[in-house]
Amino acid sequence: MEFKEKYNFYLKEFERILECFCNEINCRPEILGDSLKYSLLLGGKRIRPVLTFATADLLGLERRKAVNFALAIELIHTYSLIHDDLPEMDNDDFRRGKPSNHKVFGAGNAVLAGDGLLNTAYSVLLKECKNGAEYISAAQFICDCAGIYGMIAGQSADLLHEHETSFNEATLNFIYENKTGKLLMSSVVVPSILNGGRCYSELKTFGRDLGLLFQITDDILDVEGEFRSLGKSIGKDEAEGKYTSVSLYGLDGAKLRADVLAQRCRAVLEGIDGDREFMLQLVDYVRSRKN
Repeated sequence: MEFKEKYNFYLKEFERILECFCNEINCRPEILGDSLKYSLLLGGKRIRPVLTFATADLLGLERRKAVNFALAIELIHTYSLIHDDLPEMDNDDFRRGKPSNHKVFGAGNAVLAGDGLLNTAYSVLLKECKNGAEYISAAQFICDCAGIYGMIAGQSADLLHEHETSFNEATLNFIYENKTGKLLMSSVVVPSILNGGRCYSELKTFGRDLGLLFQITDDILDVEGEFRSLGKSIGKDEAEGKYTSVSLYGLDGAKLRADVLAQRCRAVLEGIDGDREFMLQLVDYVRSRKN
């Protein structure tokens, strides 16, 4: 199966799961359910659930065991995007080519939509914990990646270092490893935990480096990308004084750093037994993506 065909296979499988989940949302007031579903169904690459399914296949784990973990990760990711777009954060009016949640439902409802998705993700994870110790460990790993020692810490540091004129690699790595890398890492580590910890260290390293690669390509696209492809505002990083790989390394330096990270990702995968081809091609996809 070709890369694009297999990616679409994983994508469609997850979209069916997400659509079923959204069809079961029936909360009051109606605006709450509408705001949740609005952001969940905006589309996107769904790279986190795709990674979860692909890693499960690589390790020989039954994909069904990872389904609700993939769902929870995507709920958490979507909540983070809703909050990230708020005026108090990155202040973006568009997400995936459509008005951001707060532009449609108002800032207050957008905050509640994000809160609702996060709490619902934890509910999904708690239900999985009854299946055994490895499910508890996988759920805890996701929660830690999303919390104050993961994604939230990265977002806090991102805000703290806005408008600084001096840059250092340690600070940038802390922001990227936590804000973007931790949750993306959970997508590949969770299948390992569910499979008895097979290739745990290798996949943790791979997930960290892929998260860094993903964020650096975001930085590059903020300079070179187009709204039509990205579906969000361009040039905001520089305008808002964001701490980015382009501000630290320059555009050419950021591209070189991305190439190095992509090679590191490939090297880790080469050390894992199994059909690695899709994952190797996914690294190339992340490095060369246009959206």
